[in-house]
Amino acid sequence: MSNVTDALNESIRVEVVGLLSGYAFSAKTTVSMLSESENKIFLINDPARSENYVARVNSGRLVYHTQEMIDSEMAWLQAIRSDTDVTVPAVLSDNNGTIVHQLHLPLSDTTRFMAVYSFLPGVEPPEDHLDSGFRQLGEVTAQLNLHTRSWEIPEGFQRPTWTAEAILDDTYGWGHWKDGVCVDSDVLSLLIRAETTILHRAEQFPRDRSNFGLIHADLRLANVLVDGDNTAIIDFDDCGFGWYIYELAAALSFLEERPDIQNLIKGWHAGYRKLSEISNDLIEEFPTFLLLRRLKLLGWVGYQQRNLAFAREIGPKFTADTCDLASEYIKRYS
Repeated sequence: MSNVTDALNESIRVEVVGLLSGYAFSAKTTVSMLSESENKIFLINDPARSENYVARVNSGRLVYHTQEMIDSEMAWLQAIRSDTDVTVPAVLSDNNGTIVHQLHLPLSDTTRFMAVYSFLPGVEPPEDHLDSGFRQLGEVTAQLNLHTRSWEIPEGFQRPTWTAEAILDDTYGWGHWKDGVCVDSDVLSLLIRAETTILHRAEQFPRDRSNFGLIHADLRLANVLVDGDNTAIIDFDDCGFGWYIYELAAALSFLEERPDIQNLIKGWHAGYRKLSEISNDLIEEFPTFLLLRRLKLLGWVGYQQRNLAFAREIGPKFTADTCDLASEYIKRYS
């Protein structure tokens, strides 16, 4: 990590500590970096409390990292917690009732915001025991989808709309798939054919409320916590409007080449159908959603080459495997 990055991280931590003085934490509270991917997550430990909390500081690089967008994210998160049995973090407000705070960082070239949540117990589902986990995740996802179908969206609510066009054009700044690792002329030609097919088929997908609505949009394993028999959902940073079945594609992020992927898909559907249904037409089109998500990740991996060791480790192989998926997809729908 460079000296510049170290200095920026420390300035962010100091700003977080300052903002937390407006909450009811004790003077002995400590703040330390917990994790970093797209955003920076700080662990808040207050010896005077029986549980920990986290402060999330948005990267500021994504189009939806604005005050209005994050306020809307918090509104849905609070509604899920109050209206459903889905376990999600509790959102904290400061002594003035403020939930989302802007940070003042001379070292940052982007505007960043902070929000504070409860810290949820649990671990990421282990990749060698996913069958039952995907069944449970399907059921939890159905609960979220049922909530959004009936929830009255507040006035001024703003979140991204994850259409195929928005994802493939990189409308919201994840990183364009054409800027992925090793996307050379042959790869580019293949993936353009896949993109064209996706866009053509997506034109026919229904956008009525029974199929399309507010979704988490990033239900990959890193955002799922298992604690005994309970499955909790965290990190609603990417939530927006999209097809409900896209949640399954997101859940399979970085798992698309697993030999048991069909079992995971069947398990998810079995859990989902305990509470709700998805159009059979969209189920038949799931390969389109899976590759759409994969191309989105291809752009993300490309962008994160300079930031995350994980992205650098998987880069070339991730692109090669994406080409394999794209080739099979084109054969299926050509």
